[in-house]
Amino acid sequence: MALVSTPATLERAVPAMDNAEVLRIRNDFPILGQLVNGQRLVYLDSGATSQNPLSVIEAEQEFYEQRNAAVHRGAHYLAVEATEAFEDARQTIADFIGAGYAETVWTSNATESLNLLSYALSNAALWAAQGRGDARLKDLAVGPGDQIVVTEMEHHANLIPWQELAFRTGATLRYIPIDDAGALRLDMAAEILGSKTKVLAFTHASNVLGTINPVQELVALGRRAGALVVLDACQSAPHMPLNVKELDVDFAVFSGHKMLAPTGIGVLYGKQDLLDVLPPFLTGGSMITTVTMERAEYLPAPQRFEAGTQRISQAVALAAAANYLTETGLDRVHRWESELGQRMVAGLESIPGIRVLGPAAGQERIGLAAFHVDGVHAHDVGQFLDSRGIAVRVGHHCAQPLHRRLGLTATTRASAYLYNTTDDVDAFLEAVAGVRSYFRV
Repeated sequence: MALVSTPATLERAVPAMDNAEVLRIRNDFPILGQLVNGQRLVYLDSGATSQNPLSVIEAEQEFYEQRNAAVHRGAHYLAVEATEAFEDARQTIADFIGAGYAETVWTSNATESLNLLSYALSNAALWAAQGRGDARLKDLAVGPGDQIVVTEMEHHANLIPWQELAFRTGATLRYIPIDDAGALRLDMAAEILGSKTKVLAFTHASNVLGTINPVQELVALGRRAGALVVLDACQSAPHMPLNVKELDVDFAVFSGHKMLAPTGIGVLYGKQDLLDVLPPFLTGGSMITTVTMERAEYLPAPQRFEAGTQRISQAVALAAAANYLTETGLDRVHRWESELGQRMVAGLESIPGIRVLGPAAGQERIGLAAFHVDGVHAHDVGQFLDSRGIAVRVGHHCAQPLHRRLGLTATTRASAYLYNTTDDVDAFLEAVAGVRSYFRV
């Protein structure tokens, strides 16, 4: 009789991460061995930029030492080697998120991915009006009377491109509000999304609240409205298993520098039938089939969105980062970071004068916590922690509307990753507990 694996049995079958394993993982990250202000570095700013393991650093270095050449541009040995490495990296990332090879587009970061998409959608209206391109473009065109819907908790990268798309096309931008605890008002989402909604864009996990949004419910609302669904996966792709096909989103974006890779590389996922119809955003070399002095014809995706010289070494390094996470086990990483996040929130909630944003201790969240210290500005909190070797993020975290809704201008954010231990969290909590007395509040 065949055994059926349930989520519970799978969780028991996969060994949980612990401090001993994390300490071994830390050895892969050279930067974490240094002292800051004479103190052991406690890096809790991975939500902004993660650190790089040796395998990622070496993958980029090896490319420059052994394969450096322009891709898709030559028949010589190095050009062929570089092109193979570049396209092998694309397949690795496609597999990492459950996408097809041609559904994976290289960009510089998630912000560029979202701008690419918003401009492609506004170009769709221009092409459709002139009878250019595929007849399906008219269904993707955004114009007056249409609605673009986001949420009140979005990072600016998933807000401003949609504001500008509304400005360019005459569409209306609406947003799903949050309640006082920071949770999305799904009851209002059902009222806001309707037949006029062309785009629904939302974050998988909030970079401020730590909230993991109910993707399936939101996708269902988007499907009912007939809207394109865009997922910001910047805070989920590096930290938990992500399968874009299972989630049934039309597009998804994430950045390499938040998932152990270098800066300057990002990904746009899009369903094949949509990418092949959308007009390009950037134009030039490498994304064309035929060019005359009057017009050009463009390649299918993904190349139609990859004009000019590409981020070759960064793509190779991103693939190495994906392999590192896959070998470690993203389900294990997610469970460990969830444990660290709960430890952070419970500890912060026990300190007088601290207000923690997002889900309370015991409720699901990713491994980060943003908080306000009564009577002390976030920047002062950050400098105090830095003097003790603890790196955190301070400010509005590119989410001004969210902070404004919660009555704040800035917060301090600690964000963990697979190389953080419970000792890191405890050192952070001990330092935060001394902030108000240090500033004599």
